Amino acid sequence: MEERLENVNKGAQLKPSLFGMIGSPGEQLERIRQHPKIWLAMLIITTIFTVGTVLTMMAMDTASLIGEDIPAEGQVLMEIFTIVLGIVMGLFTPIISVLISSVIILIIAKIAQSDVTFKQLFSMNTYICLIVALGALLNGLVRFLIGGNPEIYVTSLAGLLNSESYVLGAIEVFTIWSLILTGIGLNKVARLSKGLSWTVAIVFFLFQIGMAVISGMFAGLGGM
Repeated sequence: MEERLENVNKGAQLKPSLFGMIGSPGEQLERIRQHPKIWLAMLIITTIFTVGTVLTMMAMDTASLIGEDIPAEGQVLMEIFTIVLGIVMGLFTPIISVLISSVIILIIAKIAQSDVTFKQLFSMNTYICLIVALGALLNGLVRFLIGGNPEIYVTSLAGLLNSESYVLGAIEVFTIWSLILTGIGLNKVARLSKGLSWTVAIVFFLFQIGMAVISGMFAGLGGM
């Protein structure tokens, strides 16, 4: 009996592993509930995401954006601007997206009378964000090496079907993977029921598709 209690205590003291989210996400999410960690994981994720975003920006055809008749100096300045923009986006996108999603989920959790804390949810979403960051890195690297539309992920349905559809672009492997982990995390970290956990994850996914539709509409209007 004492041996079993000792093993349980040892298990409770284990810290979550960031890259363990790839192979054993359930175990890491259980650890996050006991020991929510944030800043080292956020630093690693921000670095990965920044590299992926910069690679994506470098794959952009700046000449087509500003016109062929622009002097070489202007094109160089545009290239520098896109790289700086990629760095800024890479630095701030992960923490802002994690913050917003954590606040939304906290509101839902409190309505459902969960005892989860904001720190636990922020840690959960930070670790899940690794999947999104890896997706950004892979797609940025592919676009940098082989070219193509950097706005369309090669790991999305749009990339698979060689389509420019924003809706198909929103149906993407790493996004779906992260939403599945969100459903699991809400059950394990926030202790929400499985039904509610998956409902929230699906609503998040539908929201992203809705935003993709709106982006496509604005892009269409801009091209008129």
